[in-house]
Amino acid sequence: MRVERLVGVAVGVIGVALVLSGCTSGGSGHDMSAMTTPPQQASASATGTQAGQHNDVDVAFAQDMIPHHRQAIEMVDMVLAKQGIDPRVISLARAIKAAQSPEIDQLQGWLTGWGIAASPSETGIPSMPSHDMGGAGQGMMTEQYMTALRDAQGVDASKLFLTQMIEHHNGAITMAQKEIEGGQFTAAVTLARAIVASQHDEIVTMREIVNSL
Repeated sequence: MRVERLVGVAVGVIGVALVLSGCTSGGSGHDMSAMTTPPQQASASATGTQAGQHNDVDVAFAQDMIPHHRQAIEMVDMVLAKQGIDPRVISLARAIKAAQSPEIDQLQGWLTGWGIAASPSETGIPSMPSHDMGGAGQGMMTEQYMTALRDAQGVDASKLFLTQMIEHHNGAITMAQKEIEGGQFTAAVTLARAIVASQHDEIVTMREIVNSL
């Protein structure tokens, strides 16, 4: 069953996040040099890797994907709290949350390691220059759509969740593709590729489910 396969994909994405986290752990918190640098050189290059091997595209990707993922999880929590939701939708929603929650932590960790605010509007940590990535607006649901999902029940809620999440995923894929094309931080590009692959598969599944409801 495709939903069962997607649960496997979600586990794989979590594995990617954990591997990336492991590769970036240590005193600086985000050193990818151990993946490509001999052990005797890794320590010497740690500071330079954390501070230097990222660009504005990497920062934009992290800053914009965090609120995007958070809204997806909010949508998941809404639908999981309802009665009469199609079991396939429940399984898919749980897989989405399982994949995106650790990704949020990873993205936040990178920004902290770079000394960058999680949001350009936050104070206390200097932000990078403004970016034109399309940002959190890519596929984000308006409050009107979120209210509609909150109020929907049963089959209507299942359909609305799927159609909204398809649009939401398409936005995330667009954001991730920009990171793949222009990002410099290796771990961020790797995560972006994982997002494109997993969310493309989820879109296919969501379309199949919504057409059968």
